[in-house]
Amino acid sequence: MTNYRFFTRPVPARSRTAALALLLALPLLGAQAQGLKPSGLLRLPDAAASAPVAGRASTATQRPADFIIAIVNSEPITNNELRTKLIRTEQQILQQGTALAPRSELVPQLLERLISDKAQLQMARSSGVRVDENAVENAVQGVARQNQITVDELRRRLKADGIDYNQFRADLRDELLVSRLRQREVEPRATVSEQDIDQFLRDQEGGTDLSSLALNLAEILVAVPENAKPDQVAALQAKAQQVLERARAGSDFAALVTEFSSSASRSNGGQMGLREAERYPPLFVEATQTLRVGGLAGPVRSGAGFHILKVVEKRQAGMPGLAVTQSHARHILLRLTPQLTEAAAVEKLAGFKKRIAAGQADFAALARENSEDASAKEGGDLGWTNPGVFVPEFEKVMNGLGPNQISDPLVSRFGVHLVQLLERRETQLSARDQREMARGVLREKKQNEAYALWAQEIRGRAYVEMRDAPQ
Repeated sequence: MTNYRFFTRPVPARSRTAALALLLALPLLGAQAQGLKPSGLLRLPDAAASAPVAGRASTATQRPADFIIAIVNSEPITNNELRTKLIRTEQQILQQGTALAPRSELVPQLLERLISDKAQLQMARSSGVRVDENAVENAVQGVARQNQITVDELRRRLKADGIDYNQFRADLRDELLVSRLRQREVEPRATVSEQDIDQFLRDQEGGTDLSSLALNLAEILVAVPENAKPDQVAALQAKAQQVLERARAGSDFAALVTEFSSSASRSNGGQMGLREAERYPPLFVEATQTLRVGGLAGPVRSGAGFHILKVVEKRQAGMPGLAVTQSHARHILLRLTPQLTEAAAVEKLAGFKKRIAAGQADFAALARENSEDASAKEGGDLGWTNPGVFVPEFEKVMNGLGPNQISDPLVSRFGVHLVQLLERRETQLSARDQREMARGVLREKKQNEAYALWAQEIRGRAYVEMRDAPQ
């Protein structure tokens, strides 16, 4: 089942309950809306046999007759349902660039997932949970936005893929029913006490073990060509040293990245992302291990060239950092509608950018007049924000901007944005902020655990009868 979340502004990228996004619960409707072929067109002989997935050709010529493979309470699960789940899951795994698991392992897990989902849906229907038409329509619009298309375009794609629109809406309704049941049953179990927070902070204090250290480093790479002569290397090292001195003198690091770096992280302001220290090159970790957030190191020589490194975040795994780089930005959001296409929105915002650059318009005034976001009345001002607050597509562009720089129009799952970074700062989190972030970490952990137990309980109470395939 899909866990739908809909917002009108950049939103936290983290899922509130990671267990709801397990691989075996990948949102199938999202796959349909992106134009993946339904299983009926793929003509898989049976769920355990070889099936065409993305990039593979089908050799079967006709679809076999369907049959029941399991009964959950009084409702059947058919071979076609399992086949559909299998193919869409394999397609999404391949899209993520991950190796496919053997079908001998994947099929039983997917069948168990279908059984669990069926049992949860039955409970939702019998427990009085209701979903009105407005909620379903909002969900449809959310799927369209997430795929950056209009609702009309979504309907056309579903029809082209042989998916009945009314069935699509019915599936969305079922997913919303289960989602609301989960919220009602699971969230009250995930309570976090002040004592829990105290213990969590004590456990995390003073941790220096690299195996539990998480870092977000930004880099500027002054590349050294292969087989470079000694004088070339010396000149490039001197250039890297000059860049480092400019950074230490207060030049904006992201702007220096744009001007000098040859790294793949260049489009993200040089940031390589928060990850375990062990996933960074050892020479990067050694150079920054004793630095505080905001500290600079380098030039560090690698096979690729000379690196200037900046510590953006530093924390023990699972623990909010004590210091962070905050961004102060504003934006103009145009939401896509049948009347306003993506291309038209991009063109309109590009026009705004030209007018602002020419001094013919003011960003805040344009935001107040045009932005379809709660921040419009504040001139699009989003305030000071910590890393990870916004969805990745928005934050990636924002992180690549220098102070007062305006982005090109960017498309997110919520519409099209024009973003201006006003300023950045390094700041220490207050004790209150630390406790609130710790509360969020603990709540998410407890929700994951509570959901897993709840799903097991529902599965355990269900009567399940497995059926053999017909001979």
